[in-house]
Amino acid sequence: MAYSETLANRVREFLAKIPEIKIQEKKMFGGLAFLVNEKMCINVSDDRLMCRFDPQYTEGLAERQGYLPCIMKNKDLKGYCYVEEIGYKSAKDFAFWLNLCLDFNKKIKKK
Repeated sequence: MAYSETLANRVREFLAKIPEIKIQEKKMFGGLAFLVNEKMCINVSDDRLMCRFDPQYTEGLAERQGYLPCIMKNKDLKGYCYVEEIGYKSAKDFAFWLNLCLDFNKKIKKK
């Protein structure tokens, strides 16, 4: 699966403004993953974001426009979702999703 270079650049620009994080890019999940401090944080797949977040927020997040559950190999991945363009098109919504991922990234341990 390919990924939107335009969307990937938008993620890069957002993350580049945060000086205290280390960013790596890696091809994962059929797209381009952004690892923050050596932990998978957000992924760009086609023209969708794949977000990693605290699973306790799933119910509320599922109400947001553009939210899609992340299903891989017929399993719903808890703590992950896809967000279609309508859900991140505005700068405010885009920042919401990336900040959600960054907040969770601070809480998880490296494997």
